[in-house]
Amino acid sequence: MQQQALAVALVSGGLDSMVAAALAVESGYRLLALSVDYNQRHRVELAAAARVAAALGAARHVVLPLDLSRFGGSALTDAIDVPKDGVGEGIPVTYVPARNTIFLSLALGWAEAAGARDLFIGVNALDYSGYPDCRPEFITAFESLADLATKAGVEGAPFRIRAPLQHMTKADIVREGARLGLNMGLSWSCYDPTADALHCGLCDSCRLRAKGFVEAGVVDPTAYAAR
Repeated sequence: MQQQALAVALVSGGLDSMVAAALAVESGYRLLALSVDYNQRHRVELAAAARVAAALGAARHVVLPLDLSRFGGSALTDAIDVPKDGVGEGIPVTYVPARNTIFLSLALGWAEAAGARDLFIGVNALDYSGYPDCRPEFITAFESLADLATKAGVEGAPFRIRAPLQHMTKADIVREGARLGLNMGLSWSCYDPTADALHCGLCDSCRLRAKGFVEAGVVDPTAYAAR
């Protein structure tokens, strides 16, 4: 009997990573879910990541500690206010320096050790906050790097960076989650949750999430403090 292929998926707890990981499962992969505890201020997302990994039947869920707050430089890791005035131009202060490069490098290390050749990440370059490490050219470049930087790649077993949401709008992603039968209420998107663990409703991520559900015509299961 042929062994089921493994895939490593970055599972942040957010809606995008949930749908991307679910697509890996739908494609027949045995899921290895990786979450990074980077000492982010919105710690509630790690609880969401655990819920998502369990709901998707991950064969293993690793939560890797890596304290990026030691570097700072982001509203998600430092004492910087999260913007609440809408999605604007330019790269916002919620950008975490080189985050997807760091996270994909960690996923690559696990994939090589586990014998997986496919890495799933839930980036998209349409309805997003303008982060440079969500663009298609970044994904393409990292895939090339993976083959140059690993024993497996050098020996002819290339890695594939799967970004199935790359060209989807947030509404498309919500529709895909609904098609997959996901409980999207398990996911977490907010950059600045309230003390009683509600989505703030005003940060970029909340606005994009709410907009996606409205445009998709799907009931939003999210509890927002403000709309």
